[in-house]
Amino acid sequence: MFASFLITFREGLEAFLLVGIILSYLSKLNAKAYAKYIYIGVVAGIISSLVIAFILQVALSQFENARYQNYMMIFILLFASLILTYMAIWMQKQAKAQTNRIKLNIENNISTGNLWGMIALSYIAVLREGVETILFFSALLYSGQDIKLENGLIGAFAGLLLSLIIVTLMVKWSKSMPIGKFFQWTGLLVIIIAAGLLSSAINMMQAANIIPILIEQIYNISHILDDRATFGIFLRAIFGYNSAPTLLQFITWLAYLAIFITIWKSSYAETKKT
Repeated sequence: MFASFLITFREGLEAFLLVGIILSYLSKLNAKAYAKYIYIGVVAGIISSLVIAFILQVALSQFENARYQNYMMIFILLFASLILTYMAIWMQKQAKAQTNRIKLNIENNISTGNLWGMIALSYIAVLREGVETILFFSALLYSGQDIKLENGLIGAFAGLLLSLIIVTLMVKWSKSMPIGKFFQWTGLLVIIIAAGLLSSAINMMQAANIIPILIEQIYNISHILDDRATFGIFLRAIFGYNSAPTLLQFITWLAYLAIFITIWKSSYAETKKT
């Protein structure tokens, strides 16, 4: 539940913030008449995201062969961990440049009367975050972490609602409120979630005999904290905890965290200087 909350909270904050920046900038340019086209883009982006989610579920249900279903789930887990890593590290470096690029696009669209361009700005912003959210949510459900769909949906809706409230308050009262630190520290949590998804993908690939197991269990502490128990499930969903990991699974999880937390620290240090 917390993992889905964090993902939709961060993704929702990014999408709503971009839309908020567009609306605020339109107000500064005395071009509020164009705001309706921004809302059209937002609605279209949400509808497109839901259609993509439906298509993904239909596509997965067509794989009657359990083997091919596993392949699809492995792909989703690997791709989700890759995109999460990109989002956590690269996007925080590009946040300022992205904002400036949006403002430039707004000015160009207003000066040329390009209404489709105005719609496309908010549509792409919402659709991109929506597709990423669908991908991550699917990865969590297929990661073998025993996440119940209803709990995941509650967490997801709570994350979206909170992000909408925060962005609304920011746009209304604190337009210059810095959010760099928020994205940096939630980025660290996202890296940890991505490590857990990657670990689950390794586990599924070993079960499908795609990669070797090497050593089946390097330790087993399930008698102390079972990853199938209530708290163990929570730790598994957030940190990729496994009470009895294989050697390759543990090494991959540890190496991923070591590499990308080091990159995150370097990126964090760079943004503090600027």
